[in-house]
Amino acid sequence: MTKPPDSNKIGLKRVLGTSQLWAIAVGMVISGEYFGWNYGWAVAGTVGFLVSVLFVTVLYITFIFSYTELTASIPDAGGPFAYAFRAMGPIGGFIAGFATLVDFVLAPPAIAMALGSYTNFLNPDIPVLTTAIVSYFVFIAINLFGIKDSANFSLLVTTLSVIEILVFMALIFPSFKLENFLANSSVNANGVFAGIPFAIWFFVAIEGVAMVAEEVKNPYKTIPKGYISAILTLVTLSIGIMVLSGGVGDWRLLSEIDHPLPETLAMALGNGNTWSKVFTSLGLFGLIASFHGNTIGYSRQIYALARSGFLPMFLSKVNRHYQTPHWALFVGGFVGFLAIFSGKTDQIIIMSVLGAIVMYVISMISLFILRKNEPNLLRPYQVPFYPIFPFVALTLSVFCMVAIIYYNLFLSLIFFVSLFICVTLFILFGMKFIKVKPKNV
Repeated sequence: MTKPPDSNKIGLKRVLGTSQLWAIAVGMVISGEYFGWNYGWAVAGTVGFLVSVLFVTVLYITFIFSYTELTASIPDAGGPFAYAFRAMGPIGGFIAGFATLVDFVLAPPAIAMALGSYTNFLNPDIPVLTTAIVSYFVFIAINLFGIKDSANFSLLVTTLSVIEILVFMALIFPSFKLENFLANSSVNANGVFAGIPFAIWFFVAIEGVAMVAEEVKNPYKTIPKGYISAILTLVTLSIGIMVLSGGVGDWRLLSEIDHPLPETLAMALGNGNTWSKVFTSLGLFGLIASFHGNTIGYSRQIYALARSGFLPMFLSKVNRHYQTPHWALFVGGFVGFLAIFSGKTDQIIIMSVLGAIVMYVISMISLFILRKNEPNLLRPYQVPFYPIFPFVALTLSVFCMVAIIYYNLFLSLIFFVSLFICVTLFILFGMKFIKVKPKNV
């Protein structure tokens, strides 16, 4: 495991069990069940987007089973950065770290806007932007108080969120009509490909559990259990929500808003129905869980990068009392906070997803390299059906990346130009600051 340059400094503490890890994994993602995915209907229709979701589901099942091998073998707070650094050296590690930061730093502002939208649905007098801004201050503060308290908070709100979604599906099921789901929709390649980033939003950020690996008790056993139970939970919820919601009424009315689930309930039960308001109130738990989980994710990635010399060293400082990386929380939060003011939730989602997909590609390449170069690495969990699963995950990730770039050229240009500039600066000025190569526990 990578250690801070000063071994006398307080580091991260192992306190997380399987249920807490499941809660963090599902919590990081579960806001994707509440909003964002419905933008896929706008570009693909319900049937086309269902194909996108099924395609992406195969990607995530094969990816998570493969990624779990890396996380259990190298339980480092750097996550993808640590795997790529070990497999491909400093430049590979830097690219993985950059992509992961884009993924996790840009997810919270999209979630913050959805929190604002849900709150505004409850009380139109509360501006969306006001709630989004307040959310940042609240959840950075919560994360300062230590990972154990944060994880217990995640366990509570994630469990409530899962129960709520199950209740939501039960409430709208009697109103589901297949003809509504099929209406005004068809399958075509352009729509399926354009819907991919919004299908990924159903699952993106589950990989963030890797960044709390140094804080997991018995990581070799706990991490596989947490990851696999989380992906099975999310597959069930995402397909259920998307299919049932599309058959309640005119799905086109839900395709470009940040609070599709309350509006679906209003369609099914009537605008004045109490359940719509109750659900919206409880729905905040799911958004809160993801905001909280992604805050943990970006802060640990920044911490790990700084600790190894890839970012300024002060970002690796850990609060002596709470044992949390406070500067990493503040700086990453500030960058995401600025993204709120773009007001473009769908574009923020696409950028976050693009970062995730680039990271998936690098992680799968790292898995193949480590299998070849380090056959004796302790692998307490091994991906089933190797090399088929990681190959499928890699192939589908590349396919998704190409589709996202093709349908979002301007945003992709911003991403890759930024990556090129940062890598160039790192090669010219940053390589000399690298402290240590990550090693497995």
